[in-house]
Amino acid sequence: MRQIRQVRWLRANGRAGLPVTALLALSLGAGGAVVAQARPAVASGVLPGPVTPAARMTEPVTPKTAHLRITEGQVGEVGPGGTIRYPAVTSCLTVTVRLQDGGKVGAHASLFQVPGEYRSDRILAAVKQRIGARGVREVEVRGAVGAWDPSYFTRAIESYAAGEPVPVPTGPDPEGLARAVADGLGEPRGKVTVEDLPDGDQTVD
Repeated sequence: MRQIRQVRWLRANGRAGLPVTALLALSLGAGGAVVAQARPAVASGVLPGPVTPAARMTEPVTPKTAHLRITEGQVGEVGPGGTIRYPAVTSCLTVTVRLQDGGKVGAHASLFQVPGEYRSDRILAAVKQRIGARGVREVEVRGAVGAWDPSYFTRAIESYAAGEPVPVPTGPDPEGLARAVADGLGEPRGKVTVEDLPDGDQTVD
C-alpha cells in the first residue's frame, strides 16, 4: 500500500512525468515489490479484481450505445456503437479488443496494482475470458509503451520478493508488447498493433 500511495503522491504533485526507472526506484527501493490484496465487487459492465470464472459467465454486456469508463486494473465491454473511455493513462497501457460483431472489450492495465483490481499478469486472462468464443477483428494496445517490460503481462511487479530484481525497461519495446498481448489473448500477432501515446485520457469509438 505504501508504494502505491507513493506513486499516487507523485502523480498528485506533478511528478507523473518522471522517467519510469525513477518511479520504479521510488516505489521499489525500500522494501522491494508490494503485494496488494483485496476482494473486488463486480460493477456494471466492468470486471475488476482477480479472475473468478463463475462471476464472468453471467456478466451482462453493456448496451451498444453506452459510454463506458474503464479505470486502472479493470476490464469492461461495450456493444456495437459504444465508446470506451480510459481516464488518466500515465504509466498504464490500454488493451482494446475489437470484436467481429462490432463490440469492444477493453482493459486498463496498471503498472502497479490498484487494490481490488486486476494485476498486470492477470488482466489479459480476464479479457480472454470475457471474449469467449467470439471472433476478434483486431487488438489495439496504447499508452506508456516505454514504461512496460513485456514480462509484466506474465509476472507482475508485485509478484517479486523483496530483494529480487524486477525487470526495468531500457527503452520502448512495441514488438515485445505486441507478442505478449497476442500470446495472452491467444490471438495471432498480426492482429495486434501498439501505439505510444502521451499521458492523458483515451477515448475509443
